[in-house]
Amino acid sequence: MATTMTNQPGVLTVSIEDMSMVKDIKKAISMVRGVTKITLPRRRKLSGYEQARRDVEQGRVCSYDSLEDFIKEIEND
Repeated sequence: MATTMTNQPGVLTVSIEDMSMVKDIKKAISMVRGVTKITLPRRRKLSGYEQARRDVEQGRVCSYDSLEDFIKEIEND
């Protein structure tokens, strides 16, 4: 049984956990013979509220008993 290959462009999807590696991975993939185009989907920018919610969920918040405590903390840094 014979199979036929057509010259239709294919699409490869790669999932990356560490976004700091995107530049290196993109460069490596572009070196592969036959790769003609590499595109990255644009990420939707989070609103201020969405970013604040993410900060709370990921523990990037500080609590102070009073404004004076906050000012003391800033002055000590």
